[in-house]
Amino acid sequence: MLVGLCSDTHDNLALAHGAVETFADAGVDAVIHCGDVVAPFTASVFDADFDFHAVRGNNDGEWSLAETIEKLGTYHGESAHLLLDGLDVAVYHGTSEQLVDALCASGEYDYVVRGHTHERTREDRDGTVHINPGGLPFPGADDDYHVAVLDTDSGDVTFHEIEP
Repeated sequence: MLVGLCSDTHDNLALAHGAVETFADAGVDAVIHCGDVVAPFTASVFDADFDFHAVRGNNDGEWSLAETIEKLGTYHGESAHLLLDGLDVAVYHGTSEQLVDALCASGEYDYVVRGHTHERTREDRDGTVHINPGGLPFPGADDDYHVAVLDTDSGDVTFHEIEP
């Protein structure tokens, strides 16, 4: 199974469209957005030919965002525990590093997928793979916007730069 991973689009429609195009070209079965979509009009970009899952980010203040996401996928609130292709996946925006560390250390998850820091990450933590696909570029984080594709069969994580 191929799973698209993205985060922190912050209402940048060009990057959201680029992410969806990248996921479509890769043939993903599902997409997980790790929060900070921000507004319903950006969420609607993810109405595509894949299952869509999203968690709430610290900048997701629009009251109708959850409602919009529910029309095209599943809105999980603060966090999610997904079973994808037999693998346990925790999804959380990532505002608390202590919580991210606890999820990784719990031994309950094959993958912990998060956003918030806007920095691409793929690291093994004692049997759990911690992934942050990246986010909207800003000083001190990644210079370009990236998304990731997780192949659940091989465990490979491929990062893709999205051009605005």
